[in-house]
Amino acid sequence: MNYYIGMSEKQEVFTIMGGHVKILRGPYNPTSDAVWVAAFADGHPKTVLDVGTGTGAVALCLMARIPDIQMTAIDISQQMLDAAKENFTLNNQNAEFINADIMTWRTDKTFDLVITNPPYFKGTPASHNAHHNADLVKWVRQCIARVKPGGAFTTIVNMAETATIVSEMTQHHCGDIQILPLFSTRSWNSAERVLISGRLGRAPHCNLFSGLPMNCDEILRNGMSVKDVWAMLSSKKR
Repeated sequence: MNYYIGMSEKQEVFTIMGGHVKILRGPYNPTSDAVWVAAFADGHPKTVLDVGTGTGAVALCLMARIPDIQMTAIDISQQMLDAAKENFTLNNQNAEFINADIMTWRTDKTFDLVITNPPYFKGTPASHNAHHNADLVKWVRQCIARVKPGGAFTTIVNMAETATIVSEMTQHHCGDIQILPLFSTRSWNSAERVLISGRLGRAPHCNLFSGLPMNCDEILRNGMSVKDVWAMLSSKKR
């Protein structure tokens, strides 16, 4: 869903987060998932790993909101990484880019935050050679392995994958798990996406928050964090 993108077919550059981030039209144009998962990341991490960065939208959205991040972006597709590098240049941002498969990447590096908009859709593999039909259990396990003790893991998935992701996080010592459903304006009966985050080494409990609409302007256009939107909504109810 591209609630937050206004563009014509002829535009070479479009903006997200109300113009805070610019993206070149390329092999993959990001959806609102990228903005949401970046908005759900809490705190002020100094070192961040964006797993399956694609064209860099998640990383750039996060960096637009939180300054001075040391960003590392990994993707199996060199084509996608080349596009991400162009987008980082367009936004005057820098990162370390790694062309590798997170499933087999060997490193001792760990990060304050590991964030990912994983390939949870099933279907025909894309022409840009990015991950499709990925084993989400292994994907999450590999992401958590790169989190520093006390650091955070943040992701977004289809509602149907929630139990799988939370179970894997719990098994690998991710606690203080936060779950936020996102609802389409077409239906408030069932969540369309779910944001999930947790911290390595924290107590194994979960918080399930009341949902937000996927077309929330404060997130998609104003670039606010989910935490700040909650604070704003709470103050209006007083």
